[in-house]
Amino acid sequence: MYLHGTSKINAKGHLEIGGVDTTDLAKEFGTPLYIVDEALVRQRASEYVEAFKASGLKFQVAYASKAFSVMAMCAIAEQEGLSLDVVSDGELYTALQAGFPVERIHFHGNNKTPDEINMALEAGIGCFVVDNFVELHLLNALAAEKGLTVKILLRITPGVEAHTHDYISTGQQDSKFGFDLANGAAKKAIQEAIALANLEVLGVHSHIGSQIFEVDGFRMAVDKVSQFAVEIRKDLGLTFQVINLGGGFGIRYVEGDTPLPIAQYVGAITDAIISNFTAAEFPLPEIWVEPGRSMVGDAGTTLYTIGTAKEIPGVRKYIAVDGGMTDNPRPALYQSEYEAILANRANEANEETVTVAGKACESGDKLIIDLELPKANIGDLLAVFCTGAYNYAMASNYNRIRRPAVVFVKDGQADLAVQRESLDNIVANDVIPARLRKAELAK
Repeated sequence: MYLHGTSKINAKGHLEIGGVDTTDLAKEFGTPLYIVDEALVRQRASEYVEAFKASGLKFQVAYASKAFSVMAMCAIAEQEGLSLDVVSDGELYTALQAGFPVERIHFHGNNKTPDEINMALEAGIGCFVVDNFVELHLLNALAAEKGLTVKILLRITPGVEAHTHDYISTGQQDSKFGFDLANGAAKKAIQEAIALANLEVLGVHSHIGSQIFEVDGFRMAVDKVSQFAVEIRKDLGLTFQVINLGGGFGIRYVEGDTPLPIAQYVGAITDAIISNFTAAEFPLPEIWVEPGRSMVGDAGTTLYTIGTAKEIPGVRKYIAVDGGMTDNPRPALYQSEYEAILANRANEANEETVTVAGKACESGDKLIIDLELPKANIGDLLAVFCTGAYNYAMASNYNRIRRPAVVFVKDGQADLAVQRESLDNIVANDVIPARLRKAELAK
């Protein structure tokens, strides 16, 4: 079995994370439970920062909060010297409530509303990543109303397709994101942005996809972006100060996943930047990247309690847990794969092959297909690894199932970061119209 970060099997045969026995976590906080290995998150952040420092380039490592946005994570990002990406008023509000430095916040998104833009302008965030022509002119107009000049990057699609799932590939020409490089839209956007009085163009942003296990795609993106930078400087007189290469750095979910060391991803990007821009006699730009999954993905573990079982002779055995697609929709969305063990019986030999089903009323609510486990019993604890990214972030209340609590563990201490939703939370925003109330119907 492959254990990430501080995870280990202790003398009791229990899974331990951050020096805390997971059986104790289940007793104190209940299940399902998201567990975050804080030391591993901080290690990943440090690996990015140190790799960029070694390059000698100016840089910002911006945590992509869409992967996992809670105030405790914003606090860690600030402490580790990171910047922060947000893509909605909710993510921005979370960052502001956590006291994150506004000048290090970047606002992404392909359909920012006027209210969201105004909120970000009033907060004084550091940069907008502009995604389309409508937003370009809307942002300028709203900034003008407030007498502001705002810094922007223009998101371009470089035509580089990463080797990943169709739903998480974003750099190809047919994408909802950004200005296309090949058809001239990107150059036209730069030209229009330069002419708008309340915008300051820092440079461009490029993101080629997610869960990428090689560096060739990043090198190709740098090639295209650097050629574009030279063209823009020659034709329009604008020198890019910032090049943002996005994120997409892969992690190990299951055996067969082969992510590269963070320093290797960063080294490939920075070497390509230095080589291309030096050859073009172009000032070396500041480099920004946006790791999300690779910062928190393998630092997360979800703990479930096993309930019922169903065996179909000659076909399959199901075991059901007290969560499922409501706390982890990725298997249903992307056919994502995970590894898991019995947290309370971690040293026991595997005896059977099971499919882990969730409790939602959907046939597709299967977390893991064909998992090797010891014979599981009601009340056993199942620990599913690498659930730190896009699990809590994408969780729902389907079937009015309550979203789990989140705990951060480090050095033998467990701290609640998000409370478990209560039944009162589930109905907190419900309103029964007057005409539907019992008293009115009785008239």
